[in-house]
Amino acid sequence: MSNTPIGPMYKARASASQPSETSFKRKRGVFQKDLQHMMYGFGDDSNPLPETVALVEDIVVEYVTDMVHKAQDIASKRGKLLTEDFLFLIRKDTPKLNRCTELLSMNEELKQARKAFDVDEEKLASAE
Repeated sequence: MSNTPIGPMYKARASASQPSETSFKRKRGVFQKDLQHMMYGFGDDSNPLPETVALVEDIVVEYVTDMVHKAQDIASKRGKLLTEDFLFLIRKDTPKLNRCTELLSMNEELKQARKAFDVDEEKLASAE
């Protein structure tokens, strides 16, 4: 890991998270195809090096794991993990917060549309 060209902040976190990695084995490569497509969408080669994809996967998994642990720490006072706990963690990162709220509202709109569609379908089925 010391030969990889990454920032000191990541190195510090990686060394701090070593005990959790040894106690929890995860499948590597689960997100490989998705990450390849995302990397391509952000300007990388259409077929990036497997080492690069593996490194990005490690960084993403570590970031998400760290966010979940922090959110769980916040939620531990209440006893229940909520979406608002994650929004609280990213409250100072305006672009990220805006994107999350946009996706959450879009998800809510889709739920409402599905519910309306299901109700309409039930009405049609009962009318026949």
